[in-house]
Amino acid sequence: MKANFKPHEIDYHTLRLIVGLSAMFLARLTVLLSGESLASISDAYHQGGWARDVLVGILFAIASFLIAYNGASSTEMLLSKLAAVSALGVALFPCECGTGEEILPYVHYVSAAVLFAVLAWFCLIFFRRARGKGHREAIWRSWLYGLCCAVIVLVMLVLAFDHFAGGPISNKVPRLVFQGEQAALFAFGVSWLVASRVLPGITDPRERISVLPVAR
Repeated sequence: MKANFKPHEIDYHTLRLIVGLSAMFLARLTVLLSGESLASISDAYHQGGWARDVLVGILFAIASFLIAYNGASSTEMLLSKLAAVSALGVALFPCECGTGEEILPYVHYVSAAVLFAVLAWFCLIFFRRARGKGHREAIWRSWLYGLCCAVIVLVMLVLAFDHFAGGPISNKVPRLVFQGEQAALFAFGVSWLVASRVLPGITDPRERISVLPVAR
């Protein structure tokens, strides 16, 4: 007699998919809803209206997932909690950008730096885990994770250099911060989309997860 299918109460693969897609399109959504070019994604907070609501809402959604996510080790659990607190810091303490002012000095920027650093670390963890599996699809995933990690780290280094050197790059690229944040968030989104194990081609059929309400 065939057992009745009972889905998991919470499917973390679907949550990874949602978080990945949200991060990938956050920058575009803030620009679309603000109706103008932004110097940084965080500048959407000072635009008010839908732009602020979407920015804060998505950051809270990402933070909620990271609070609940424990990963496969105590290290991943601690990293996810740190990233969650950092995401809340970015959402609740706006930057001094555009016409806006900081509530508490440096909290926004430190939170953003910690958040991106942890997200890059997660990419490295996923890279090592995929390499350890050894099969063809896992190797392809490992290259994607490695690329995403490299993008996030490169963005952090470029933005840090530009800030501490007095803006030699941003003087030539006025929206450097926005473009960098967009690239880093897109890389983060891609890595978690890949980790959701719903994509064909880079996921072994035995590992692939369906987000539809069907038996598996």
